[in-house]
Amino acid sequence: MDLLAFAKVDGHHILAWLVIGLVAGLLASLVVRGGGLGIVRDVIVGLVGAVIGGLILHAVRHGGSHSLPKLWQEVVVAFVGAVILLFVVKVFTRADRRA
Repeated sequence: MDLLAFAKVDGHHILAWLVIGLVAGLLASLVVRGGGLGIVRDVIVGLVGAVIGGLILHAVRHGGSHSLPKLWQEVVVAFVGAVILLFVVKVFTRADRRA
């Protein structure tokens, strides 16, 4: 499967991933929770959100484009995925509290 072939691991790519994860995770935390989760958790939420958003985008585009996305497009995709992740976590934590 060539799904993650775009994810080259170079120093500047990893740094860009961390910045995108931080921005997307912080924005998603502010939207869903009303406040950030802290820098480390915001980065993690943003990075996981980037994977979720990327998988959804890949499925919608049926393989997608092979051109490199712009930074703002990556942040938007990561933000959408992070929001989805936080909503799912919120639903399950509410269900656990009721039980």
